[in-house]
Amino acid sequence: MIRRFARPYARAAMEVAKTPESAARLRDELTQFEKVRKSSSELQLMYANPGIEHAAKIKVTAEIAKRLGLSDLSVRMLDILIQNRRINDLSDIVAGLAAMIREATGVVAAGVRSASKLSSKEEGELRAMLEKKVGAKVDLDVTVDPALIGGFVAKIGSEVYDASVAGKIEKFRESLS
Repeated sequence: MIRRFARPYARAAMEVAKTPESAARLRDELTQFEKVRKSSSELQLMYANPGIEHAAKIKVTAEIAKRLGLSDLSVRMLDILIQNRRINDLSDIVAGLAAMIREATGVVAAGVRSASKLSSKEEGELRAMLEKKVGAKVDLDVTVDPALIGGFVAKIGSEVYDASVAGKIEKFRESLS
């Protein structure tokens, strides 16, 4: 679900990027910037403070972008978000852009909770299994949830695939009732 205010920015980014591939590069660069912004309480305060001039925020942003090696397109997008006071909503805008990229490329999103961190081999096997089930390429978003005890729970759209130990215990408990 793309938040209402994020949709126009995500759509504009898709249009300016021209191809899903270049939009994906833009998404990755904006994600990189967002990680830096969120990791620093000073940056969060600076961007949230309306008393700090746009020019100062843009100067700081340009320096961060230079250090990260971001493209001119990413810097222009960040400048627009600063001017429109939407830089603190970058996570939602990037999520909207990611959804539009998936839609343009026919890829479906899969939210996966795993009891432990998956190796790249396990992630590949899980992706292949889910792609076979849904008949489309799958973009995995994996998080660790130790409460599952073992296994994983995958959610694609409204479909839930529960292969967790906690899920099996719950089913067993229900069958005893």
